[in-house]
Amino acid sequence: MSWGLLALAGVVVACGGLLQGLIGFGLALVAVPLLALLDPALVPVPVLVIASAHAVMSLAREFGHVDWRGVGWAMLGRLPGTVVGIWIVDSLDRKSFSVVVGVAVLACVLLSLVSWRPRPTPRSLVTAGVASGSFGTATSVGGPMIALVYQNESGPQVRATLAAFFTLGSVTSLVGLTVAGTVTAHKLWNGVLLVPFLIAGFLLSTPLRRRFDAKGVRTPMLVVAGASAVVLIVRSAFL
Repeated sequence: MSWGLLALAGVVVACGGLLQGLIGFGLALVAVPLLALLDPALVPVPVLVIASAHAVMSLAREFGHVDWRGVGWAMLGRLPGTVVGIWIVDSLDRKSFSVVVGVAVLACVLLSLVSWRPRPTPRSLVTAGVASGSFGTATSVGGPMIALVYQNESGPQVRATLAAFFTLGSVTSLVGLTVAGTVTAHKLWNGVLLVPFLIAGFLLSTPLRRRFDAKGVRTPMLVVAGASAVVLIVRSAFL
């Protein structure tokens, strides 16, 4: 990765890290389509690396608020979903994969906009876990499915529970992709290079999260994510 690409990707990751530190998700939703536009090789492995790092830091910060029962049910769905995600990665060429990434991001944006408000029941958590495992492994965008289930819970519980799920889920996806032969040392290193930018965004979120109105950033976040996804789809499918 060139220094110019690293700087641009780093800014994207820092902004995503700040968003996720504030509201519990948003790192992949914003970063994935933009990183895929910069270099498709940055998805999904490098993003999974930085998502794992962010999840661990968030979990350490709010460990006491985790809904471990909910995490268990969601992980029950994440495991078979991971298999589906690996199949998608192995089956598509780069152009088709970029289109899938864009469609996945758009689907997640729509999920974030719907008025449907599920509760964190075993059935909804397993279903969301399957969807999260599939999208999360294939495209690194798996957060909105679980976030939708927990949208009516308190901020600390949402952030902590999502962090616990992302920690286990990202590691599961990376292990699965490694077994499938998709993970390389070069891709892992690209992810490691972006971690300092992630940490900067995370640290910035710490003093802001208690007095920050998460709803204020929700709309612009979804607009950026949706617009980036549309550009990615158009560029990959028609150019």
